[in-house]
Amino acid sequence: MKLKRICFVKIIPLTLCAMMVFAFLAGCTKQSVQGTKKNNLRIGVSIYDGYDTFISDMSQAMNEWAREKERETGTAILLDIVSAGGSQLTQNDQVARFIDKGYDAVCVNPVDRTDATVIIDKAKSANVPVVFFNREPVAEDLNRFDKLFYVGANAEQSGTLQAQLVIDALNDPARYSQIDRNGDGVIQYVILEGEIGHQDALIRTQVSIETIQQAGFSIEKIGDEIANWNRNQANSKMSMLLDSYPTQIEMVIANDDDMALGALDAVEQKGADLPLIVGINGVDEALEMVKMKKMEGTVYNDAKGQAEKIMQLAFDLSETDGPTATYTAEGGNRVFYVDYQLINYHNVQDFIRMKE
Repeated sequence: MKLKRICFVKIIPLTLCAMMVFAFLAGCTKQSVQGTKKNNLRIGVSIYDGYDTFISDMSQAMNEWAREKERETGTAILLDIVSAGGSQLTQNDQVARFIDKGYDAVCVNPVDRTDATVIIDKAKSANVPVVFFNREPVAEDLNRFDKLFYVGANAEQSGTLQAQLVIDALNDPARYSQIDRNGDGVIQYVILEGEIGHQDALIRTQVSIETIQQAGFSIEKIGDEIANWNRNQANSKMSMLLDSYPTQIEMVIANDDDMALGALDAVEQKGADLPLIVGINGVDEALEMVKMKKMEGTVYNDAKGQAEKIMQLAFDLSETDGPTATYTAEGGNRVFYVDYQLINYHNVQDFIRMKE
């Protein structure tokens, strides 16, 4: 599968006739709506990198949501999606441009989740709501302004489900004997991590390993590489690991599907024995690899569900003049999670059909 390039699209208004629509986010409560309904909304979106397959899928789903919302409500929506190309300084400038041009809401997939200060200060001074997504800012930053929100998924849940894929395989005696090729009763594994400091990478890695160990299995780490959510980097890192351990690697745990696919590329290029490989996200090609039994499984990260929640929140926060609608998630922390789902050989066809 070709690596997806995001298409940055400004959606052309379908109609200027405004209609009154009341929409409630799943799992949140609408507290107040005041002001005059707007006929036109402008929403700016800055993503950390358009070459990330999962983020590209989210961006496409945002565009689809906006087009459907225009048809449904009659409200004209200008959705402006741009990529920061991995630069926090570029992203700061993009958000500043959105705010200076009077955009009604801004959605941000942070390059650096720990460095949101410039964006928050700019938004707060202009009283513009910001919906962060996919990379959760630190709690102290989210609490600095009451129009800051986060939409994502619980990283601990993804790590637990990824571990369950491994546990299910190891609990099958026939499968275990295939995986433990040297018969020593210990599964030798490598980790392919997303990036240094990313909360999902840290949590997914820790929870996956701890959950497997708590289930009573003996595992031994023989490699731990940072591949930055990138298929090519994962291919290169896995290739080097296979050079060092040509027959010893029995399991690959990747923080996402792009890296899992990169590991699979390296295995096939080397003509190596196929280890147990698990990923996270449920991207199209990973589903095909699960169907073909080249990957043990993956964990579905609902790009479409998250995109729709991000856009609905941005829409509701920006559709009125004056004081905007405000929302609270469970616990009142303005953080919204969409559940992960486990994908294995037995249910993968359901997810393939769902995404068609």
